[in-house]
Amino acid sequence: MTEAIVALRGANIRQGNRNVLEKVDLNIVPGEFVYLVGKTGAGKSSLLKTLYAALPLADGLGSVAGFDLNKLNRRNIPKLRRKLGIVFQDFILLIDRSLEDNLRFVLRATGWTKGIGARIDVVLGEVGLADRRRSMPHTLSGGERPRVAFARALLTAPTLLLADEVTGNLDPDTSKDILELMRKLGREHGTAVLFAKHDYRLLETFQARVVRCEGGRVFNDDF
Repeated sequence: MTEAIVALRGANIRQGNRNVLEKVDLNIVPGEFVYLVGKTGAGKSSLLKTLYAALPLADGLGSVAGFDLNKLNRRNIPKLRRKLGIVFQDFILLIDRSLEDNLRFVLRATGWTKGIGARIDVVLGEVGLADRRRSMPHTLSGGERPRVAFARALLTAPTLLLADEVTGNLDPDTSKDILELMRKLGREHGTAVLFAKHDYRLLETFQARVVRCEGGRVFNDDF
């Protein structure tokens, strides 16, 4: 039986002293693509933050990429995050550095010392930006910026990719391109993808399992 990349059992997701989500049961296996949907404020981001240990697991049991969320400490949180790729809606890049230097910064920060240039070549090629290595962030188009963010997230060959509303500010055609890219990379590398979205429009084009946050609970929907 394939070991789950994400396994939550009876988990309470908490912000401060308030439970945002209660009794969450969630399993995601390698290579699986899962939508995480719900209205703004329904708890999607809080759930993602718990998975990458920005929020502690309040109650229940949980593991992510082989790490027990109940036993995480300051020393092993960075080790967990090296197993994850995280992409946010604003695609934050260092504006005074080329794409290559943005990616080089991430690799050095995560402990890479050898093969940095080759790894950068690989991920830029995977997202269709092999010829933009020396470009500066301000020269990127609206469709290229999220591709760089995904290249950065893929640098450490993550087992789980977390994407938080990454298509929210993109036009429909670009959104579809980015979603196709995520699904393709997940299939090719066996990377699980949890894609948070507040509406259902893209789900009609690219069908996958849906996890829905509503009324403080998490539901698994068929779509």
